[in-house]
Amino acid sequence: MKLNPTNEPAILTVNDLSISFANDGNEHIAIDHITFELQRGSTLGIVGESGSGKSLTSLAIMGLVPKQNGKINSGSIIFHGNAGEKTNLLLLPENAMRLWRGKRIAMIFQEPMTSLNPAYRCGKQVMENILEHEKVSKSEAKNRTLDLFREVMLPDPERTFDAYPHQVSGGQKQRVMIAMALACNPDILIADEPTTALDVTVQKTILELLRTLQRKHNISLIFISHNLDVIAEIAANVLVMYKGQIVEKGNIEQIFRRPQHPYTKGLLACRPPLGKRPQKLKVIVDFMEESGNQADIFVSAAERKQNHAKLYSTQPILKAERLNTVFTLKRNLVGKSTRQFNAVNNVSFEVYPGETLGLVGESGCGKTTLGRTLLRLVEPTSGNTVYNNLQVNDLKADDLRKLRKKLQIIFQDPYSSLNPRITVGETIIEPMRIHKLHGNDTLRKSKVFDLLQKVGLEARHYSRYPHEFSGGQRQRICIARALAVEPEFIICDESVSALDVSVQAQVLNLLNDLKKEFGLTYLFISHDLSVVRYMSDRLMVMKNGEIQEMGEADEVYSNPQSEYTRLLLDAIPKGEVG
Repeated sequence: MKLNPTNEPAILTVNDLSISFANDGNEHIAIDHITFELQRGSTLGIVGESGSGKSLTSLAIMGLVPKQNGKINSGSIIFHGNAGEKTNLLLLPENAMRLWRGKRIAMIFQEPMTSLNPAYRCGKQVMENILEHEKVSKSEAKNRTLDLFREVMLPDPERTFDAYPHQVSGGQKQRVMIAMALACNPDILIADEPTTALDVTVQKTILELLRTLQRKHNISLIFISHNLDVIAEIAANVLVMYKGQIVEKGNIEQIFRRPQHPYTKGLLACRPPLGKRPQKLKVIVDFMEESGNQADIFVSAAERKQNHAKLYSTQPILKAERLNTVFTLKRNLVGKSTRQFNAVNNVSFEVYPGETLGLVGESGCGKTTLGRTLLRLVEPTSGNTVYNNLQVNDLKADDLRKLRKKLQIIFQDPYSSLNPRITVGETIIEPMRIHKLHGNDTLRKSKVFDLLQKVGLEARHYSRYPHEFSGGQRQRICIARALAVEPEFIICDESVSALDVSVQAQVLNLLNDLKKEFGLTYLFISHDLSVVRYMSDRLMVMKNGEIQEMGEADEVYSNPQSEYTRLLLDAIPKGEVG
């Protein structure tokens, strides 16, 4: 259920705003003469890919455009007060803007882990905002913080108050950020990608919470996302931004049912469709080059059934046999475990050559631990992994290192899994050297050029460092590194979860193309059931370390057997309007 548009006057007017950044002596236009209004009590969605200018627009409203290289070239940002007063926020000096920021206009930042100070307890950080803007005692500020924690439905407000950010889950951290933003009853709340990296179930609860709080406090909300399906769940009106410009705007029904700009059409088409299975996902460039009107080719149910009959007539390439992975959480004075957590609980399954087996579940369910246990990056407590009749858990270090040539993993965060001090070329060559592949470094360099081309990069990228690439490009580098040792089996661990929808579509297409070209087998891990369903032949659903159900991906999606799977399906943003 979406919020209805209001007939209220504007509370905020952004007029002809233009922002540039100086870089290497050149001026780069980041925001290019944009104009829009936010109505009092309404929700305005701003959608676009990374780099489109949506977050920078919110920073300009908050007076947080970096001063060292950022420059506001033109425009005004007018706040309309209740008594008819008008304030141009761009003209306020910093000491005056500091009184507005957090008090009249508040912001929920995209990544709560980096937005919250890891050295301070959650409660203290919210109290700090109250004490900064309100003349209240510390005890009153604490009581208000606890009341806010209850209002945002944190399960144990007192425990959360005394907890450090790393001691609460991602969804709980986001609730702490929402409480902090609401601490001084702001008129305008800006939510910048508040659900991007969250599980679909947590995302749903955060969206419902924002709707409830908006109605209760009559807040005017700006909701920023790269996902139009999420925007449709909460916003009445939407702006579509591309390369610093507003390319389309209107109510959510107009944008969804009658999109006019090719970029908007591309954003809508990039997500894997829920009711059918195209051979290849559309990407933004298809629409920007006006080739997006080409008819999709879909995989029929009969064709899929025939492929599966052939696939499952072979012997499994990998078996997990009653795997258990137990972590010790607490020890007594003599080192004996007194508290344990069973991350993987008696898990058994098989994977067949050429198959993509999907693994879906919420954060903390054990998906990543299971993937790492299969490779013995995490040692199993009991059970076994069998790879082509080889007992993996019995292997010594040298033999395990040799096996790693055949079993590779693509990690969730491409930035942290790449060494920032090593060039892309050296990153990809390194595993070749370890496994003594391709003779010498001259031949290996030639192989790297070939791999870069296969993953959609160029030979000139060989000498560059990870920070010089976008998130999607870094993920392609990680894929090239995994392919460098010519593996047979690759674990894709949330490898597209943090990417924009169009970049996500590019990477999913790439993974499918490489699977066909190299005869790869995938274990595809994600919390996004729509993406997993599109990629997978069969699908496993995991909760609390256990497999809840397993079956053909379309069958699990259309006829779920467990209540938990139905919960995951219900939480997927459907992009429905009306």
